[in-house]
Amino acid sequence: MTLYEFDNNFRAHGFKNIAGIDEAGRGSLAGPVVAACVVLYEGFYTEMLKDSKELSSSLREKVFEEIINNAFVGIGIVEPFVIDKINILEATKVAMNEAFKNLRKEVDLILIDAIQLPQIKVKQKAIPKADKLSASVAAASIVAKVIRDRIMLNYHKIYPHYGFDSHKGYLTKRHLMALKKYGPCPIHRKSFAPVRKISLF
Repeated sequence: MTLYEFDNNFRAHGFKNIAGIDEAGRGSLAGPVVAACVVLYEGFYTEMLKDSKELSSSLREKVFEEIINNAFVGIGIVEPFVIDKINILEATKVAMNEAFKNLRKEVDLILIDAIQLPQIKVKQKAIPKADKLSASVAAASIVAKVIRDRIMLNYHKIYPHYGFDSHKGYLTKRHLMALKKYGPCPIHRKSFAPVRKISLF
């Protein structure tokens, strides 16, 4: 079954406007968590659409532009200090709720990658690995990833010592070495164990 067939199965049961929600940056040590909510225009198709992690950065950018021009899109961003305050799971839910709020499009059904959003009073399905199954969720994963990557590239200009341009804030050997050498910067998530441990010394 293709990603589009997965969504069309729900349309066959009367759900016309289907929104996909996904996030990027949940496991990162630095920067925000970004969520996207996407309703693809009826009839939109690109064979390049797939889970964002399966695409190169250049292909993600190309598909991103196609999605932006052929979909309703809402974005939610939660900054590191909020993540530290309420924890990453709750911050992810806040970002997803904000993305839905900013969609400004009535929907019949929301497909979400493994998370439920009880604050949203629309029928929804939390589906594990939904970004690999649903066209709408895959589109949301691409939009969230591209926007977050762009944010981290901008942060690289401010904090160049950490290599945010390459690892985007995730735990890599280079990132850990920079953390040990320079300590955390203002966009690091102080509540995450690798950052917290270094902060104690």
